[in-house]
Amino acid sequence: MKLNTFGIVSLGCSKNLADSEVMFGALLKAGYQVSPIPENADVMIINTCGFIESARAEGAEEILSACERKVSGGCKAVVVTGCMPQRYREQMLEAFPDVDAFLGVDQLDLLPETFKELEKRSKKEKQALPVTIASGLPTRTFNKPIPALRLTGPVFAYVKIAEGCNHACAFCAIPQFRGHLRSRQATDIVAEVTELLRTGTREINLVAQDVTAYGKDLRDGTSLASLLKQLDDLDGDFWIRFLYGFHNHVTDELLEVMATAKHIVPYFDLPIQHCSPNVLRGMRRADTIAAIGSFPERLRSAVPGAVLRTTCMVGFPGETEADFEQLMAYIERVQFDHLGTFIFCPEEGTHAATLDDLPDEKTAQRRYRALMTLQKRIARENNRKRVGTEHRALVVDFDDKDGAYVRLPHQAPEVDGVTHIARVPETVQPGEFVPVRITGARGYDLTAKLI
Repeated sequence: MKLNTFGIVSLGCSKNLADSEVMFGALLKAGYQVSPIPENADVMIINTCGFIESARAEGAEEILSACERKVSGGCKAVVVTGCMPQRYREQMLEAFPDVDAFLGVDQLDLLPETFKELEKRSKKEKQALPVTIASGLPTRTFNKPIPALRLTGPVFAYVKIAEGCNHACAFCAIPQFRGHLRSRQATDIVAEVTELLRTGTREINLVAQDVTAYGKDLRDGTSLASLLKQLDDLDGDFWIRFLYGFHNHVTDELLEVMATAKHIVPYFDLPIQHCSPNVLRGMRRADTIAAIGSFPERLRSAVPGAVLRTTCMVGFPGETEADFEQLMAYIERVQFDHLGTFIFCPEEGTHAATLDDLPDEKTAQRRYRALMTLQKRIARENNRKRVGTEHRALVVDFDDKDGAYVRLPHQAPEVDGVTHIARVPETVQPGEFVPVRITGARGYDLTAKLI
């Protein structure tokens, strides 16, 4: 059968989206064409997330839907990539017999080869065993064949600077299917960012399982601080931020770079998960205990205008009411600019799944609601303080009326709120930086006007 077009459904986090861009680039370079509507393509590619059960359920639903389209003649082949086939290779073969190929996180560049293998099949061979490549622990990193390719639109982009993780958090299975830390070469990252800036991108978001660990495996002095220095020296008008790190890995050198840089947004995405030493030891994050108390003040003192985002987990095995009250008091004291909360869910294959003394669901839900209520009040108070202040904002997109959505330095894409401007002249275009004055707040979002 002849395969001409492809479409990708990218699930999960921004790191997965960066992987999808690698696959897009490999297929375009090989001469295949992208279908604007994935469901209308010859080949439907589902790039899956395997982090938690809800993500796997979403992936299974997308896979089954694609297979139904294939059976009914809507597409010619279905390929499943990413975390799920990497983590559940044998189970995927059994659960989804209509899938034509499974590729793990180490085989992103093998899609053209896989397409050619599928094209060799005759109609009689459509029900043959799928092309299955995912196996073993991943060891590779990837550079995009077409660096300017971005699935986020023209204004901002995600750039993955490392793969895998060397941490052994009790609740997380990511190292089991994403492998150990593997940093990309700084020269490759700088080349990708340079090309993105050349083609109009104005916000670069550096992502990894732990961006603050970047370069540790290279053992040549490379670090997040040294990478940021190189990126900050690039020409142009743009923002750079990094997403997801460990607060105890924030070095004095990194703070110095961020305090003096021209392009680095003073934004720290550093999930603490908890503050109780009892819970952190259970999470196998005891190495973060010493830094928990002082890092907010340290960052805010070192970097003017520092914005802190974090994530907390409630309902972890052994979490007592005293532990939770300690967390609430800590959040009240620190006043994080952004905070997300989720309830512990035992993941198979992790140490935490074997622990006893799990708080009951009612207790976990109560703690979740209480923490989110507290953070909602903090966010509302923070937004109220911003009314009347002036900022430099990045125009992201227009709304369906005559206004636009813009992003402020303290608003990361997709995870934080946005800022809405009611009336925007036609001369203002997405990708421009404009001066704005905050006029009000709508929940976690803000309203503003052009100055």
